[in-house]
Amino acid sequence: MMLVFLACLLAVLPVVSMKSPIFGPQEVTRVEGSSVSITCYYPDTSVNRHSRKYWCKEGAKGRCTTLISDSYISKSYEGRANITSDPKSNMFVVHIERLTQSDSGKYKCGLGIVNQDLSFDVSLEVIPGPGLVNGIQVYIGDLGKTVTINCPFTSENAMEKKSVCKKVGQICFLVIDSTGYVSPDYDGRARLTIQDTNQLAFSFIINQLRLSDAGVYVCQAGHDSRGDKSNVNLQVLKPDPKLLYGDLRGSVSIDCTLGPDVDNLAKFLCRMKNGRDCEMVINTLGQRAQAFEGRILITAKVKGLFSVHINGLRKEDAGIYKCGAHSDGEPQEGWPMEAWQLFVNEETTIPRSPSVVKGVVGGSVAVPCPYNLKDKASSKFWCRWNEQNSCPQLVSSNGLVTGQQKVYDGRLTLHEEPGNGTYTVILNQLTTQDAGFYWCLTDGDTRWWFTVELQIVEGEPSLKVPQKTTALQGQTLTLPCHSPCKYFSYEKYWCKWSNKDCKVLPSKDQGSKQASVSCDQNNQVTNLVLNPVNKNDEGWYWCGVKEGPRFGETVAVYVEVKDKVKGSQDVSQENAAPGKALEPSVRKVENRVVPDPSLFEEDRAVKASEDEADKSKAPADSSSSAGQGGSSTVLVSTLVPLALVLALGAMAVAVVRARHRRNVDRISIGSYRTDISMSDFENSRDFGANDNMGASPVAQETSLGGKDEFMATTEDTVDTEEPKKAKRSSKEEADMAHTAFLLQANSMATKVQDGPSEA
Repeated sequence: MMLVFLACLLAVLPVVSMKSPIFGPQEVTRVEGSSVSITCYYPDTSVNRHSRKYWCKEGAKGRCTTLISDSYISKSYEGRANITSDPKSNMFVVHIERLTQSDSGKYKCGLGIVNQDLSFDVSLEVIPGPGLVNGIQVYIGDLGKTVTINCPFTSENAMEKKSVCKKVGQICFLVIDSTGYVSPDYDGRARLTIQDTNQLAFSFIINQLRLSDAGVYVCQAGHDSRGDKSNVNLQVLKPDPKLLYGDLRGSVSIDCTLGPDVDNLAKFLCRMKNGRDCEMVINTLGQRAQAFEGRILITAKVKGLFSVHINGLRKEDAGIYKCGAHSDGEPQEGWPMEAWQLFVNEETTIPRSPSVVKGVVGGSVAVPCPYNLKDKASSKFWCRWNEQNSCPQLVSSNGLVTGQQKVYDGRLTLHEEPGNGTYTVILNQLTTQDAGFYWCLTDGDTRWWFTVELQIVEGEPSLKVPQKTTALQGQTLTLPCHSPCKYFSYEKYWCKWSNKDCKVLPSKDQGSKQASVSCDQNNQVTNLVLNPVNKNDEGWYWCGVKEGPRFGETVAVYVEVKDKVKGSQDVSQENAAPGKALEPSVRKVENRVVPDPSLFEEDRAVKASEDEADKSKAPADSSSSAGQGGSSTVLVSTLVPLALVLALGAMAVAVVRARHRRNVDRISIGSYRTDISMSDFENSRDFGANDNMGASPVAQETSLGGKDEFMATTEDTVDTEEPKKAKRSSKEEADMAHTAFLLQANSMATKVQDGPSEA
């Protein structure tokens, strides 16, 4: 029992689960005596291209008898049928001539062995041709075209009323007559014409034929039994739909040819529903069905030509389509239309690609675009679909398309991976305005066109870089790129963006004295190093990650390069200049011999007043404040020390003279008169033994190597034995002592004046 169940299951499963990939016309109608060509498509595989092709007719018991194949032809088809294979187009054509009504029936076109389910069912109907059949004149017209029916009459009814009615059951409804009446169903489409009275016939003309126009008409001239009547059989043929074979996830193009008469009318494409209604898919007025949003374009051409391109084919897209023209942009019965039958092959070789990609504001997306390996040398493009029935190109294999720099400068590039059948488009610095539909295109096989929808969602970019960086020429610039732990195993890279591409920079060990990249795996920072920076380094740089050949997230930063200037270093040197100018003067003051320490305090007070004056007058005008402050400082620093020195000198002279008068004798030698103290003679040795007369023995100024040094000591002065000198007279010694004192006082005053003035 179990074996029977398994056998039944195996027998049923292939029928239920498998859909034949062979595709051809479902219904074909031809007139007797004419010919027919039936095209059958098959999937693009090497096995199918080399398999047997056949055409067979189903019998009463369901058996299909081969009539013709690529290696056989039956007797009934000899001399009037052939089969032609076209491997490049993945199809074969069965052509049959001199059709008869006996050729009507159900057929199959297929591959391999008959009854293997690699076939497609075709219904062929052969109808009688125009002419007299069983006493009825047969007319055949094509849908949407014009037909002329001739209605004869006798001379007796030449002046009588002419009319045409259509039989519906047992009733004949008036369509038109010679008095001017026209049925509403034929208004604007039907008319009667009588060329002259010598002609014993009038013409009934119908324009824009509809399927509903088919039927039996009665032509009449005159009334009642005396009138002339004739029956006419009108058949309206539907044009065979053009076959369109598409692959799942692939694309197809529908090229419609309607003629120059409809050149100025709106064009449309509709899809048959329930065999009667034709629902609008897209038109040139901007309308489109929601199911085709973002993946369909209609392009009007000249002389009534237009094309419709559909991307991202789905199983539910299969069916009958009609393209036409009308002022309303919608199908109207009786107007010329072309029929297309679309088949979607589910056993496709087209790889899967994302139909939706998501990104965050400030982030990026990497869109993989497959292409046919046969078109690896073709140009690749990326365009943005819009609701105005166009898709302007943004970037191509040659770089950013002209005119797109303003919006996509530093943001968009196209990477080609030779040999793997995929190119990648990267868009970063995303904004909400970037959301929409984009198309992947090549100038090769149009079946490999794809649509992707970009959606902007909430979130933060994973990669972090500085927003903008300014570098100085000649210096070293290091740009860090922080990546999260999820990208630990990914390859990190930096590239420099240009209108052509984004050239990946070499790693640090691949070159020196140029841009290089180093990566620290511990803190997930990838550094871009420019050493040294030059003007050519200015521009956009991208930091990105990739996993094998698949590109991941990227982030961009703009590097601005400026000429090197003194900058903060020069400013610091300018601020330090006044201090350096003061130091020599300070050293001179410190290196001077000043007997009174109060003079140093006075000098410091003067310097402090100068600093305070400079701070308080900094915001004022530099020329006025500098002049006034300098004059005040020089005046004070000159007069105050001079007054102190003169006062001290006057006091010293007064004290000496007072003491001198107590113990002096007035001596006159010739005309020279002076007062000499005898105590001065006792110390004459001191004045004669020292060069610096009047200086204190505790503090002495000594010249060493040409430098002035101030040396102080607290040790007692020890008299050293000196060589004997010639004894001077008392007058000479007194003159020398007085002269030494005056010289010392004058020298002290001069030195004190020089110090502050220089400061």
